[in-house]
Amino acid sequence: MGTRDRRIDAYIAKAADFAQPILKHLRELVHEAWPDIEETTKWGFPYFQYKGALCFMASFKEHAAFGFWRGALVTGERGATEEAMGQFGRITRLEDLPPRKTLLGYVKKAAALNEAGVKRATKPKRAAKTAVPVFADLLAALKRNAKARKTFEGFSPSHRREYVEWILEAKREETRKRRIATAIAWMAEGKTQNWRYAR
Repeated sequence: MGTRDRRIDAYIAKAADFAQPILKHLRELVHEAWPDIEETTKWGFPYFQYKGALCFMASFKEHAAFGFWRGALVTGERGATEEAMGQFGRITRLEDLPPRKTLLGYVKKAAALNEAGVKRATKPKRAAKTAVPVFADLLAALKRNAKARKTFEGFSPSHRREYVEWILEAKREETRKRRIATAIAWMAEGKTQNWRYAR
């Protein structure tokens, strides 16, 4: 027999008026599809579990979201959207959700995947970024300052890129020269380009 969590009652009660019927509908639908569902919260959002994470729902200022832990393994062609978390985009009304029968099928499929021990699909590793091209003016300035050069050579590619891009973003030649001088001074002190924002 599944469980219900009072924290989810409170979450729904605090949600915006438009979101409350959506969240209530999703919650009931998940329990209807698979009676052994257990409720919990993770990262401040309601989560539903059965032999591991199954699905989640969330409410924001202007939309709600719903998604499955195993994403495309459950919903097929539906991947995570860029506009909202989950697989169903920004949900602002019940009509934004797939039909009831479809959602019930998704929940049952997700539970069956968990029961079978199917692992969540992993994201493919990103291809390694190419080396950061260093333009002639910066190279010349680095050659004249051993401390700055040593710091620059010890930087990760991302820290090198921050300096190179910051200098190249300058629209005027004078600004570019000033940024090179500043970059050399900071690197001589062992600083990254965003050192002011580091904790």
